[in-house]
Amino acid sequence: MLKTEDLTLHYSGSQILNGITMGAETGHVTCVMGTNGVGKTSLLKAISGTHPRSGGRVVLNGEDLPHLPSHQLARRGVGYVPQGRMIFPLLTVRENLETGLSCLPRAERVVPEAIYDLFPVLREMENRRGGDLSGGQQQQLAIGRALVLQPKLLLLDEPTEGIQPNIIQQIGRVIAHLREEGKMAIVLVEQYLDFAYEAADHFYVLDRGSVAMDRPKADLSKEDLAASFSV
Repeated sequence: MLKTEDLTLHYSGSQILNGITMGAETGHVTCVMGTNGVGKTSLLKAISGTHPRSGGRVVLNGEDLPHLPSHQLARRGVGYVPQGRMIFPLLTVRENLETGLSCLPRAERVVPEAIYDLFPVLREMENRRGGDLSGGQQQQLAIGRALVLQPKLLLLDEPTEGIQPNIIQQIGRVIAHLREEGKMAIVLVEQYLDFAYEAADHFYVLDRGSVAMDRPKADLSKEDLAASFSV
């Protein structure tokens, strides 16, 4: 389970996150929504260590995560799929997946077969360069790369952005499968309302770097969610 307490983040002199307190349970999907520029991506960067947080606590499965760079937090079980995918275009699909293994003990540095079961296209194209893949295929690769480290927490930043509908459906099925396995907490930043409402168990809406809404899906209709911010 993930907990953040009074999480703050600054870019130069500007404060972007204003004391974010939230939770994400293992075996559940927690969705963070809001209009552009309210701090959703910054929140994931602060949790993953991609951008150092200014203050506050991050606790994962009862363990305080100190101020560490992203590769060290990955060793502690934080998997991050950034907006824009950020795959290595000149490496093959298999080589891209193997980059995620560097955070594991040497004896465990093997790409699990389960990754190919979730994303069969990665097996079909494992010797193709990442830059030769379509946007949807690159997104599957980015998610697969995060999963090879067997994370306790998976952070997904707008995985449907610019993706064709059939791949969006497949990504939705993968998220549902990971939730049912119950081995990780999943935090999803998403703008696509229908996808988010289908996938998530709990919603946070951000506004100007603060939590404007914190409600479980069971208490929230899709119409109410849509009314809480302008999509």
